This record gives sequence, structure tokens and C-alpha cells, in this order.
Amino acid sequence: MVLAAGLGTRMRPLTDDRPKALVEVQGRALIDHVLDRLVEAGIEKAVVNVHWFADRLEGHLARRTAPRIVISDERDELLETGGGLKKAHPLLGGAPVFVANIDSVWTDKGDALGDLVRLWDPTKMDAALLLARREGAIGFEGDGDFFLRDDGGLAFRGAADSAPYAYMGVHITRPGYADNGPDGPFSLSPLWRKSAAEGRLFGCVLDGDWMHVGDPQARDQAEAKLAQEG
Repeated sequence: MVLAAGLGTRMRPLTDDRPKALVEVQGRALIDHVLDRLVEAGIEKAVVNVHWFADRLEGHLARRTAPRIVISDERDELLETGGGLKKAHPLLGGAPVFVANIDSVWTDKGDALGDLVRLWDPTKMDAALLLARREGAIGFEGDGDFFLRDDGGLAFRGAADSAPYAYMGVHITRPGYADNGPDGPFSLSPLWRKSAAEGRLFGCVLDGDWMHVGDPQARDQAEAKLAQEG
């Protein structure tokens, strides 16, 4: 599932006439960067939620040949991450799913999504998150999200001044993970906190460079970094 329904307010003025998903980095829309990564990982079907400039985004996606796109329509109400996953569950089927934001671009020295698949164990995990090292990340100005145990288990930063790892916008979970959430909009974060407290939230670290493309300045920085990587 690709979460593409957000308003992109921090990306204005680039989102005055388009959804954030269609903001371009090096001539490619953000959503294409993500979908291309998923195709490389063997994904054949992607559910994409839409809200802001939904018609324009649907038109763009209709021109793709892979993966097969299914739309989860949130035109009537923007449901956030948890509400979006809950609404989309009937479209996702019963197998584990990648859930991906559209504002992450990365270079990969290894096989990040493959590492996430190999980590995933539904018998002991509710979700497996892809993480980036906070130092050196482009466009991320926070104090970090997680501590990572030797076994891959995650603990939230909590009261610590900082944590070494940030969630970089892709995870694996059960398609019904958010089903017990409230009606309407809600975030996945409280569900993750509950899973972490129960020892069921895990993660692995990207071997590469992460660019969080959340505003125009970060978009420009990401373009410069990718041009440098060349």
C-alpha cells in the first residue's frame, strides 16, 4: 500500500496545483520513485490512497504499466495512516503488505526491501520497519525515533534526548493490523507504541542514503544528492 492522500502542506507552493505524490525529484514523481522500488522488490499490485488532487494522481497512475494499481478513494475524508490502512484492507487481501510513504527517496548499497522481507516473522512481529541512521539523512531534522536491539526489536526514543534511528517511511505489516482502530482518521503511531511495549515491533537499517522529501528545500537537497551519486 502506498500512502499518497496527504495534503502536502509543508511542500507548498509545489503542491498548490498537484498532490505531493506528483512533486518531482530529478524529473520523476515522488510516487514513481516509491513504486519503482516496489516493482524491483517483486511487487505486482499496489493499493494507492488518494485525496488531494485525486483525479490528477489517478490519471498519472493510469499511465504506469507496473505494478497494477488499485485506488483506495479518500476523497470524502482524509483518514491518516491508520485509517487509510483500515479502509484499504478489503483491497489488500490476506497476505503481509508493504506500507510505504511517498516522501522518501533513497540510494541502496544493498537490498533494503529484501532485508525487510527476510526480517519479517508474523509469529513474533506486528510490524517490521525500515530505518535510516539519523546522522547524514537529508531533510530529517528530528531527534530520531527508535533504539534498535541486537535481535532487531525496536524501542521508542521516549524521554531520551535523541535516538540513532529514524523511521524512513516503509514497513511490512498484516493488512488487518489497523482494523481495530477507531472509525475515521487515526495514526498508526499508537498501534506501533502498543506493539513495541509488547515486544512485537522490529526493524532493520538501510545501507545507503535516505532523503526525506518533506518540503521544497529538502526536494532541492535530494536532487543535488542524487546528481552527486550520478
